[in-house]
Order: sequence, then C-alpha cells, then structure tokens
Amino acid sequence: MGLDVPHSENFLYNSRFVITCFIGAIVLGASVFGLYYGLPLTPFEIRKKKKRPVRVYMDGCFDMMHYGHCNALRQARALGDQLVVGVVSDAEIIANKGPPVTPLHERMIMVNAVKWVDEVIPDAPYAITEDFMYKLFNEYKIDYIIHGDDPCLLPDGADAYALAKKAGRYKQIKRTEGVSSTDIVGRMLLCVRERSSGDSHSHSSLQRQFSHGHNNKFEEGGSGSGTRVSHFLPTSRRIVQFSNGKGPGPDARIIYIAGAFDLFHAGHVEILKLARGLGDFLLVGIHTDQTVSANRGAHRPIMNLHERSLSVLACRYVDEVIIGAPWVVSKDMITTFDISLVVHGTVAENDFRQGKVNPYAVPMEMGIYEQLESHLDITTTTIIKRIVANHEAYQKRNEKKADSERKYYEGKTFVAGD
Repeated sequence: MGLDVPHSENFLYNSRFVITCFIGAIVLGASVFGLYYGLPLTPFEIRKKKKRPVRVYMDGCFDMMHYGHCNALRQARALGDQLVVGVVSDAEIIANKGPPVTPLHERMIMVNAVKWVDEVIPDAPYAITEDFMYKLFNEYKIDYIIHGDDPCLLPDGADAYALAKKAGRYKQIKRTEGVSSTDIVGRMLLCVRERSSGDSHSHSSLQRQFSHGHNNKFEEGGSGSGTRVSHFLPTSRRIVQFSNGKGPGPDARIIYIAGAFDLFHAGHVEILKLARGLGDFLLVGIHTDQTVSANRGAHRPIMNLHERSLSVLACRYVDEVIIGAPWVVSKDMITTFDISLVVHGTVAENDFRQGKVNPYAVPMEMGIYEQLESHLDITTTTIIKRIVANHEAYQKRNEKKADSERKYYEGKTFVAGD
C-alpha cells in the first residue's frame, strides 16, 4: 500500500505538467491567431504595444530657417520619443502667406539636418485637414500634433489646428521670442538700403516697417553697421540645450571648418555634411561680428554671433563650435584642439587668397588643409538677392503678418527661455 503513494504523486505531477503545456499552447495559438486575424490582443501584447515610441508631429514652412525654428523642433522632440516634421509645399505657402524665399528642396535639406528631427514629410498641407489628420494618426502613427503658442490663422481667419485640438491630440510649446522670418527679411532689406544709400529717413522708415513693434535702437557693441536689430539675449542655458554635451574621443580624427555661417542655409548644411564625413568629430569656428564686417563689409553679418552659433549647433553634422573663432588658424589653435584636418568649401562670399593674410597658411604648410567641392552654389548674398528681387511680394507678405507680430512682440524683453 505504501508503494501506491509515490505512484499517485507522480501521476498528479505528470497530469499537471500536461495540462500546463496544453493551456500554454492554447494561449500561444490564440495570440498567433489573433495577430493574423485581427482579434483582441493578449494582456502581454497590450503591455508590449503600449511601450512603442511616442511619435509627435510638427509642421511648418521653415522658410529661411533660423535658430527659432530649431528651438521649436527641440521642444517638440522633448514631448515624445520620435519627431516627424511636415514641410509645407511651395504652392501652399504661396496660397496662404506669399512666395517662399527658399524653395522646398532647400527647406527639406535644412529640416533633415536638424539634430532633433527623426523623419520628414515633404509637401505637407498648411492646415491640418481631416483627411491629413487621419493619415497622420493611422499611416504615420502620430500620437500628438505640436505647434507654438503663437496664432496660426488661415486666410479666412480660421485656426489651422482646430481639428487637432478638437480631437484632443494637440500639444503646445513656447515660441522662441526675439526672432522671426519677418524680422530677418527686414534686416536684409535694411542691409541693402544701408549699403546703397545713406538716407537716414528711408533707413528708419524701413526699420519701422519690418521690425513690427521692435525698439528702433540698433544693436550696441557691434560692428557699427546698424543692420542687426536682433533682440535675442543669449543665455548659457540655451547654449547647453543646443550642445551635444560631449567632446571627441581620445583617438578621434577632428575636422575643423570656419566661417560666418550667416543666414544659415542649405549650402552651409551640405558643406558641413561633407566635412563631418572626413572624420569622427566636426569642430566649427564661428567668426565674430567684427571679423565678418571687416572681411565682407560693414553691412554684414545679418545675424549676430550668438544667433549664428545656435543655428550651427542645431545641425546634426556638427559636434562642437568655437563661438568667436579667430580669422587665422594658428599652430597653437591646431595643437590646442588636436585638429587633424582643416577644410574650406569652394563656394564662399569672397576668396580668402586675395586678402593680405592667408588664414589657412599654417595648416597648408603642415599638409593638413583640404578644399571641399561645395554641392550647392548658395551664399548669404544669394538669399539677400532673392529678397531684393521680390521686394514687393515679401513686403506684402510681411504686412499680412504685421498685426500678429506686433501683438506678440510689443512691450516684450527677449530672453532665451524654454
């Protein structure tokens, strides 16, 4: 009789094992069946599905892209795990705002180069329509649609993001104060007028027309050009937000390129991309306002040193910048930063070889200088010429936006915030 007890326990153990395997097979089969035929997911699959990345969407014209655009994308990216950006088509911009300064293919290059962007949708609509919103939620798996706290109105006065707000899938970020494409266009027109005429009355008139409520005082402590009417006050926090926060590795091949990088454009992005491909770490020197003025004329630069530095820092191909880099690349500088190669593009505002001092004489003598073939024939002057050629069209475009700009900027002191 004592021999029967172990046999019974063994039988029960085997039975439980068989039942457990059977139940497991049923659950596994149901999961596979459910995935194939679209049946409800198991609790495990639901938990797994919830862990998928949060995808956020932000759209814009991104015309004459500046650090304000980049900061908006940085803030949008912080609200999710992946940022999808819609770049509005040329036709949509013309219909809603007026002609863009930079065409779609250049704007695509700019947006793709921003370090916080994961995916880009070309030819996005200006307004979030019902059909496009459905496409975002289902095809692109977007969780939230993001926009700044400034108004975005259609020609009929309707809110371009009304449907997204109604759907409860809208989130808002803080607009970067102190800069706008409207203001930058005004700076360029001031630059052209100042260069061609000393008429202070016309100069002041243009400034009032395009600054839209800004203080009419020129930037103090600059080169004396009077064209930079920036109201951006840089902070160390903003620099940190834009910085990669890490230096080169012990055996990194460090590439150095320097320039004004004024009105940061697609040509700049392409040459930086080429430079970064030559090494492990790209160090970019940003020349001071005084240096730029001395080499390109008293009417330059359009953007001040800190504005230009932030635009370059936002580029995914850039690892670090020298804010206020010297014009001449010295042996001490090469040693200090452990520079392996100094490069320069073929497309530039002026030929440095025609100057009294060759800024690249030392790296040339050391055999560590290389000239890179620029893929795009675009300079800051190119952008300014586009503005001048379509002066009336851009004037109307700016006037259309004047009221909202005036209300937003009036009575504000601009400090780099969130």
